[in-house]
Order: sequence, then C-alpha cells, then structure tokens
Amino acid sequence: MAISAVYAQGWSIDEVSWELFSPGAVDSTMLAAIKAAALVEYNAPDYVAYLKRVFSNQPPEALTWIEEWGTEERQHGVALGRWAELADPSFKLADAFARFRKGYSPAHFAGNAAHSVRGSRRGEMIARCVVESGTSSYYSAIRDSTDEPVLKEVAGRISADEYRHYKLFYDVLRKQDEPELSFLKRLWVAIGRVTESDDDELAYAYYAANIPAEQELDKPYNRKFYSRLAAKTSMTIYRRKHIRKLVQMVAKAVGADPHGRLADWGEAILWRVMEKRAASA
Repeated sequence: MAISAVYAQGWSIDEVSWELFSPGAVDSTMLAAIKAAALVEYNAPDYVAYLKRVFSNQPPEALTWIEEWGTEERQHGVALGRWAELADPSFKLADAFARFRKGYSPAHFAGNAAHSVRGSRRGEMIARCVVESGTSSYYSAIRDSTDEPVLKEVAGRISADEYRHYKLFYDVLRKQDEPELSFLKRLWVAIGRVTESDDDELAYAYYAANIPAEQELDKPYNRKFYSRLAAKTSMTIYRRKHIRKLVQMVAKAVGADPHGRLADWGEAILWRVMEKRAASA
C-alpha cells in the first residue's frame, strides 16, 4: 500500500518539485477542475476581511490566525494556478481571476457589518469547518486520482493544510464565549453551508476559468448549467471514501458521532446527490 507524504505547515511555492512536471500525464477534466479551484483559493483576501470583521472584538491572536490562514489559502491559489499555466499555457491566473472577481462578489464581503451571516461566531466556525472538510477531502481526492507528479504533490500539500485549518476552526469554535447552539441549529448551519455549493462561487469560478473571454457571447454564463458541470467534473475525481471522510468531519463539527448512523445517512445522501447532479449535467 502506498504511503502518502506528510507535508509540514509553512511550505513555500519554491519547495514544490516543479521540474518533475509531466505534460503527458495531464487529464483535461482534472485540468478544468484545477483552474476553477485556483480562482476560489486565490480569492482568500475577501474571506480574511470578512472574518476579521466578525472577530474584531476578539483577542489580537484571533486576527493573527485569520491572517495566517488567508496567506496559506492564497498560496494554494498561486500553486494551483502555476500548475494550470504549465498544463495549459493559454491559461493565465491573473486574467481568469480578474474575470471571476468582476462576476462574483457576495454582499456580505462588500459590506462593513461586524456580524456573521451565520448568526454568531459559533455558527461561522461551523460553516468554516464544513468548508475545510470539503476542501481537505477534495484535494485528497485529486492527489489520489492524478498521475501527474507535480499536481499530486501540490494537492497533497494543500490537503494537509486544509485539514490543519479544519482543526484550527474546530478549536476556535469550542473556545467561543457565546451561548452554545442547539444541535438542530448546528446541523442547520452545516446543511446551509453545504447547499451554498449551488451558489455562484463554484459555478462562476468554473466558467471564468474554462470559458475564454472571447467566447462569452457564444457561451453566456448560466449558473445552473455550470454548477452541474462543476459537479460532474468533481464526480470524476471523488471516490466514496473521500465523501465518507468529508461527512465524518462535518459530523464532528456539529457534535454528532462521526461514525454513527447520522454520518452514515449523510454520506449516502451526499453521494447520491452528487451522482444525480453529475448525471444531469
């Protein structure tokens, strides 16, 4: 059985073995997914600004870890973008990101409100745990699915970072001095964040990354279509074991047994939903 490398926190772009890049091992479907992921990860500064407002009245170290988290997320976008540019020289991260930012700007990022759209800092941390669960499992799936050595390394490094981010947000969740949320409220926040995968962020990232600007008139953006197309792409990468890990991490964040019946049901339902969306694309 192959043993995955264990990557230390605080790695840099220069540590990646870029010289091992193998053009013949690039898969077109995987490339499309990486281009989209690069834009989402590179957009970290907006999340940093938002979280710093939400935690503005917390101890100074809270703002420090938000900044550190954002720096690592931004680096993920740079690394994925650099790989995509190697795999497809016509792709330019800066240009694609400019189009993405022009078409995607959620209201809570643009405002100055110092409250979480989840209703509380606890709710915000549950939502962040859901996101990190998804990204950690997603990059693990990419690592396991690709034969291209540089992408395998980059995905492994990012997956390790995202798992550490999950643990960070989980620890912050437990340390909040706000009243504890009921189990149903925690579950509702988590489900709400999962369903947001249908919003414009992932769909428009896929569109901006993979539809050239000169084709926009012939291929206008349609959220439903590109959301389904992104889901179909993900289904070529995910395996059931990755979904299981994702759901177990989310279950822990909401206070459920990661190995209990609720997690089993969640895994089965999520896998079925993903299959259905992929088939309809």
